Amino acid sequence: MELSGLICAFLLAVCCWCRRAAGVPGEAEQPEPELVEVEVGGTALLKCGPSHSQGNFSHVDWFSVHKEKPTLIFRVRQGQGHSESGEYQHRLSLQDKGTTLALTHITPHDERIFLCQGRRPGSQKHRIQLRVYKAPEEPSIQVNALGISVNSKEPEEVATCVGRNGYPLPQVIWYKNGRPLKEEKNRIHIQSSQIVESSGLYTLQSVLKAQLAKEDKDAQFYCELSYRLPSGNHMKESREVTVPVFYPAERVWLEVEPEGMLKEGDRVEIRCLADGNPPPHFSISKQNLSTREMEEEPTDDNGVLVLEPAQREHSGLYQCQGLDLETTASLLSDQQELLVNYVSDVRVSPAAPESQEGSSLTLTCEAESNEALEFQWLREKTGKVLEQGPVLRLHDLKREAGGSYRCVASVPSVPGLNRTRLVNVAIFGSPWMAVRERKMWVKENSLLNLSCEASGHPRPSIAWSIEGTASEQDQDPQSVLSTLNVLVTPELLETGAECVASNSLGRNTTIIILELDSNRTASLSTSTVSPHARANSTSTEKKLPEPESKGVVIVAVTVCVLVLAVLGAVLYFFYKKGKLPCGRSGKQEITLPPSRKSEFVVEVKSDKLPEEMGLLQGSNGDKRAPGDQGEKYIDLRH
Repeated sequence: MELSGLICAFLLAVCCWCRRAAGVPGEAEQPEPELVEVEVGGTALLKCGPSHSQGNFSHVDWFSVHKEKPTLIFRVRQGQGHSESGEYQHRLSLQDKGTTLALTHITPHDERIFLCQGRRPGSQKHRIQLRVYKAPEEPSIQVNALGISVNSKEPEEVATCVGRNGYPLPQVIWYKNGRPLKEEKNRIHIQSSQIVESSGLYTLQSVLKAQLAKEDKDAQFYCELSYRLPSGNHMKESREVTVPVFYPAERVWLEVEPEGMLKEGDRVEIRCLADGNPPPHFSISKQNLSTREMEEEPTDDNGVLVLEPAQREHSGLYQCQGLDLETTASLLSDQQELLVNYVSDVRVSPAAPESQEGSSLTLTCEAESNEALEFQWLREKTGKVLEQGPVLRLHDLKREAGGSYRCVASVPSVPGLNRTRLVNVAIFGSPWMAVRERKMWVKENSLLNLSCEASGHPRPSIAWSIEGTASEQDQDPQSVLSTLNVLVTPELLETGAECVASNSLGRNTTIIILELDSNRTASLSTSTVSPHARANSTSTEKKLPEPESKGVVIVAVTVCVLVLAVLGAVLYFFYKKGKLPCGRSGKQEITLPPSRKSEFVVEVKSDKLPEEMGLLQGSNGDKRAPGDQGEKYIDLRH
């Protein structure tokens, strides 16, 4: 046996030596080929051995070896290259003075061994291994949108990862919450497949299957593609996905919004929650205070009980019930008390307070609440706080003390919870007018709205001294505003208007004087006699503004009168001394009564306009007629 073994070994060595001696390409044992790495689309530079001299490349043959079969693709003769017909015919060229063969437009099909051999005797063969690389596209991931039940007995599909157009085939790694997943029997299974495209590139598809638990409901899954390029190892990650996980509920509870202290008037939502997915079917019950039994409350389409506005009657015990439609199991929540804080309607006594001037008055405010109350009294029209507490005492009452007072009952422990009551205090007295007398500038034949306001207790009634369309509006229980619509006529200008307010305790008036305003050009004008504007008044009256120039004219006329008075005094002095003769030619005779014979009058001529002359008044206070163009006289007695 030992001899036969030695003989076999000897024969094998002889065969190997013979094969080397034959020199047939691909048959003899070859050294490790030179490695050249190129990306798809690039250019591979194939050198025919680094140790050859320049002369050795004048006659070289290049082969591509596919399935251990060499095929001549390029030949070099006397330094000139020539491509053989075939797949490389138009992609090969010589570079570096014939020492390098360049292969362009690299594809995955070019990954093979290339061989070069000189034509001279004794030339050695040089083998080159061409490696081709292509980075895959960004991986896409598709999650199982239908979800996975924790009750599944076998691993269910979690997600599918696809990496397209890579070379060579990339490696896929699955991650859950940043940790790599490995195959685990009956727990985790990764199934991968690949497709070779016509371009020679690979498309990888990997499916992750797993058994999931309730704790995986928020787990983040993603895949990673690992690949190599000439520059080194690289990787690409997909986006993270979460797969729906279905599990039965173990607990049910109530949730109330808003949180914290509730008060009447709030919008309150009561909803049921559970730790199952999908959630069970919910119903909400409230305890009946009479029977002490839980009674189901109506909810909206989302199973939410809405209390809007919340009332004190909504306070009580509430409970949730969850029914799992898959297992038909029923779960009850703990009972939860809902408290709606409240303040009852505020009551003030006396409800309609009234008193005489100079007397005292006590107002008492009352209300109920489930929490401690605080009271406050305010003057309605000013907002001023008058008293902290339920009792307001008013002493030595004046007419001005009449009007509205507000009591505010609030709960300090519940922000925003309060109730108020407004009460009107009436002080007995005759009517009081907002204004006693008012002058208005009007235009003849214009429409005019006159208003008159009076207050008193009992409430006064208002009458007008002239005809017109009147209307009344209550300002408060003791005040009334009367509006009269009239046409401005010469008779109205002469008489003016009078507003009379009266009650059982007396009467009072407002006198309205109408003056013609010739400077106004508007065909319609409106005026008011109200002492101040009221936001809730319906009156359309406005005070007619006097032109700014009228004040200047009055000042100028006053100065002129003073100058004329001084001039008259000088003339009178000379007249008394007899140095100034004074005739009566062209003058009007002034006849005085016997008691005024000793009074002297100085004549002053003027060429002023009638309007300006109308501003000059005699000693008796009467105005001169606007059309009077005669001579004017000034009484020097004053």
